[in-house]
Amino acid sequence: MVYQYILAVHIIFVVCWFAGLFYIVRLFIYHTEAQDKPEPERKILSDQFGIMERRLWNVITVPSMFLAVAAGIAMLYLIPAWLRQPWLHIKLCFVAGLLIYHFICQNKIKQMRSGLFTWTSTQLRIWNEVATILLFAIVFLAVVKTGISWVYGSVGIVVFSVVVMSGVKIYKSYRTRK
Repeated sequence: MVYQYILAVHIIFVVCWFAGLFYIVRLFIYHTEAQDKPEPERKILSDQFGIMERRLWNVITVPSMFLAVAAGIAMLYLIPAWLRQPWLHIKLCFVAGLLIYHFICQNKIKQMRSGLFTWTSTQLRIWNEVATILLFAIVFLAVVKTGISWVYGSVGIVVFSVVVMSGVKIYKSYRTRK
């Protein structure tokens, strides 16, 4: 019974965490594009995006990450046998990738706050899709577990990644034509 409550909390905060990660990168894109605006518009937009990024990160994204991870650890404490499952090892590798993604985003916030914009809006759009790929991999592994062949799962993630990245490139060419 306790496990189901912790699982529900885990799912809720994973959703909140991903919402924050998806939105923060959108804000990065708008913040980066604002640098092409003339003054004083650039400063006004940059200040506003900085406020939005800080609030989103500190109020939603970071707390959600901690609560999702804490609930995940609690579930493993309650059912340690999951740690012997190969699918969970792979899922935890993707979760580690997600944590790395999270901290790279945190570094981007610090860079932008100091006026350093090293990635283009197209690079940020591609970066945003990395979270989508991680989401798909993590959810499929958590739901399907051992019912999916690792070969088909790996091929599926690669094909999905190619489709998503192609979509970003097509969107860029569409935007530049307008």
